[in-house]
Amino acid sequence: MKVNKILVWDWPVRIGHWLLVGSFALAWLTSESETYRLVHAFAGGTVVGVVLFRLLWGMLGTRHARFVSFVRGPAAVKDYVIGLLKRNASQHAGHNAAGGWAIVALLGLGLLSGASGWLVYEDIGGEWVVDAHGALSSGMLTIAVLHVAGVVVSSLAHRENLVRAMLTGLKQGRADEAIASARPLVAVLMLGWVAACAWWLAR
Repeated sequence: MKVNKILVWDWPVRIGHWLLVGSFALAWLTSESETYRLVHAFAGGTVVGVVLFRLLWGMLGTRHARFVSFVRGPAAVKDYVIGLLKRNASQHAGHNAAGGWAIVALLGLGLLSGASGWLVYEDIGGEWVVDAHGALSSGMLTIAVLHVAGVVVSSLAHRENLVRAMLTGLKQGRADEAIASARPLVAVLMLGWVAACAWWLAR
């Protein structure tokens, strides 16, 4: 079949992705400032809101947004990484196996970091919760850096700009791999949900 640019990423996935990037960066930059404590809490609440929505969308969303389409076992991750090293890695319309693990790790760490941050914000749990929140956030940053490195390597290997794809929603693929709709209405609902979470957690 002919390979063309097809719609792969819906609006909820794309907006959620960049909201998570921006809110986590803002939370990290304000983590040591008492002056911006409320901003930090609001950013953390945004992270939690995005993660909770993405977990639901990973079960009910469009084809390539669903976890069943990209979460694979260790063997698939190993095969993909070896393929990259040998310059013959298989190309995927959605996330590759290694990227799938990074997504799951980021969502899990985002949820745990946000939950522990809320406990710190409410002064619940003591010093160990503060330490746990810092460790979880650092772990999330580490996975994010590895994810970015993986995106760069995969972009070069497949000769496709994966960052641009997460902006436009378009990737290389067969016509039968395209999703039918970008789901703009769901994206609006998601934004409302995320705003409500951020407000509630930072109030």
